[in-house]
Amino acid sequence: MARYPTLPMRMSNEDLIDMYKQIQRWGSILVNELDSRDLEAQNTPSTNIFRVVTITSIGRPKKGDIAYSASSGKFKGYVSLGSETSWQDLN
Repeated sequence: MARYPTLPMRMSNEDLIDMYKQIQRWGSILVNELDSRDLEAQNTPSTNIFRVVTITSIGRPKKGDIAYSASSGKFKGYVSLGSETSWQDLN
């Protein structure tokens, strides 16, 4: 649950510096949480199956996506080969 501070109407320079440091800490926590969420989403197997004319028309494929390419007449899978991901023929 998010906690939001209440701000006094007048603040000293020391209070402003403390507030700035607190905002920096919150920013770091938020970046870490977003990075963790993104890693979890990337590592979650996909269940998307597309039917497209060309594979390049899929904007942001995820690892595990499957597509039927009407132009080539083949099923393709977006697979990970080491640190690289690319579309590979499945049949």
